[in-house]
Amino acid sequence: MNVEELVRDALRETAEAQAPAAPGLADRVLAVRRRRRSRRIAAAAVGTVAVVALAVGVPQLDFGKDDIRPAGLLDGGSRTYAHPDQSPPRELIAAGQVALAAYCTTETRAEGDHGRLVRTYWLLDPATGRYEKDPRWSYVAVAPGMRTAAVLERTLPTRRIGLLDLATGEVERWIPVGHGVGGLAYSRDGTRLVATTYEKDPDLMPERGTDDEGEPLYFPGPERSTRTGFIVLDPTAPDEAGNAWSSAPDDQRFNTRADFAFSRDGRLVYAQFIGERDGLQQFYDLAGNKVAVPANERHLRWDVGARLSPDGTLAAHGLTKEVRDKAYSSIRDPRTGKEITKVRGGELIAWVDDRRLIAWERSPGEEAYRPRLALVTIGSDKVTWLSGAREQRADTRWTWEPVFARR
Repeated sequence: MNVEELVRDALRETAEAQAPAAPGLADRVLAVRRRRRSRRIAAAAVGTVAVVALAVGVPQLDFGKDDIRPAGLLDGGSRTYAHPDQSPPRELIAAGQVALAAYCTTETRAEGDHGRLVRTYWLLDPATGRYEKDPRWSYVAVAPGMRTAAVLERTLPTRRIGLLDLATGEVERWIPVGHGVGGLAYSRDGTRLVATTYEKDPDLMPERGTDDEGEPLYFPGPERSTRTGFIVLDPTAPDEAGNAWSSAPDDQRFNTRADFAFSRDGRLVYAQFIGERDGLQQFYDLAGNKVAVPANERHLRWDVGARLSPDGTLAAHGLTKEVRDKAYSSIRDPRTGKEITKVRGGELIAWVDDRRLIAWERSPGEEAYRPRLALVTIGSDKVTWLSGAREQRADTRWTWEPVFARR
């Protein structure tokens, strides 16, 4: 198998990303931009599943009490903020009760015989409504309500989790943990946090040959992941008492990063599972035992970020149809898997309400696939463009990835 075939298979097996997403996961990593010569690195897409923290009710945490957000952002108003001329976005993007809490870029840096995936996130500044960098963190999960974020320091895996006040930019408290953590995700209601534990940095990727110019190629290979389990925490607890680590058998033989996220009701966690079909997910109880997929999540895919509609009656699914410069994705019954209808969009990222979603959609009138964030509606062909088009780099990664959260 040559390098080109390896890269193609890697991308197919790993699906369309992570970071730090896809799904129930929130991502805000902010890093220093270094001026270096870019290496052309073929890597499996990581984190293109936009991470959405959705909540019915947001817990009243101590952090972020003195909010200074623009009017309409904190109150969950329905106003749409669109900037179709900006890519990456510089100013607030939002629709309904969902807002772009952050976006990230990635680069792979050569380190000996490995490459390391490094994320750089721009977080929404609540005072200005603009996206700003913060160089301190390797991984960030934004809580529903966008008042607080859980953060990990630069070197992974790490043994403490910070709780960041998004209004002040200060860490209010550190939670020590007994195992190395490499990923984070909040529950739908924001009352719990799942931390994925690893033996080694999950963002390390081995060298897989060189390109035509002699530059090294890095992407996740067929070796086993070093994931060891997960910790479920109460972010409001005064210390780590009661937060127990649970081991979880890791069947991953391709992806080095395979983070956990909560099920809709928060009683289980799930992660990507590599199998004969794409989009597979394995569920575990909070003791780390494999369990059956919940009935209302049986026909969801880990690589489709939108997952269940707010009322739980509709399931976002994958791309089913393309007509010229229009794409359509499937909306299904989450319990039976039967298609109910189609909706515009090549990749469904987040539900805005029970009829509208945010999606990646092809820029009109272009042969190349240059997707833009778009607001789409079930039963309508109308599209409201929210962002400018993003480009795909020579190393197969997109120039930026969105992170949405319930506001």
